[in-house]
Amino acid sequence: TTSPSTNQISSQPLELLEIFHTRQFRDWLVFSSTMAVPRLGSVLLCKRIFSSSLGANRSQHQHQHQHGLATSSKLMDMFFTKKHEWVLVEGTKGTIGVSAYAADALGDVVYAQLPDPGDSVEAGEECGALESVKAASEIYSPVSGTVAEKNEKVEDGPALINQSPQVEGWLFRVDLADPGQVSELMNTADYENYLKECEDH
Repeated sequence: TTSPSTNQISSQPLELLEIFHTRQFRDWLVFSSTMAVPRLGSVLLCKRIFSSSLGANRSQHQHQHQHGLATSSKLMDMFFTKKHEWVLVEGTKGTIGVSAYAADALGDVVYAQLPDPGDSVEAGEECGALESVKAASEIYSPVSGTVAEKNEKVEDGPALINQSPQVEGWLFRVDLADPGQVSELMNTADYENYLKECEDH
């Protein structure tokens, strides 16, 4: 058998390095690491998502405040109620769900009753329900408006609320009747402080 030449041997690390720097290889690494992540149903993972979401949204809120967007039609931020619902506002549209804290407290959600497109919802009023293996909870809309869309994936698989309560596990979207209503809700930083107060009592 003919041994590889010195030039062939020395070129192998360079070839491997070139492969590593290709986009396909990096994409493969991201895909592999994603597939290795377990389903997010435990309390610890839920709290990790919650903390990450709070940090990201706090930074976003500070950035918008600096640019005077707090009352702008281009507002895009997450606001919370004391009943632990959230609304992500994008101009005159709002996406609504329950916080990671609420999902954690409920436990494994097994049933979701959501308002249908075309339904009117009022701020602070009941508009749906969630049931878990250990509790049931009404859903209260944080804002008033008309339902534009509901998350059918959540109705088909309510566990999505536990896995990703503040991203993929959103409940429904509305056309806001009054975008200014968010001034009565807590921003991310205020909600984080509210949770600390709840834990102290």
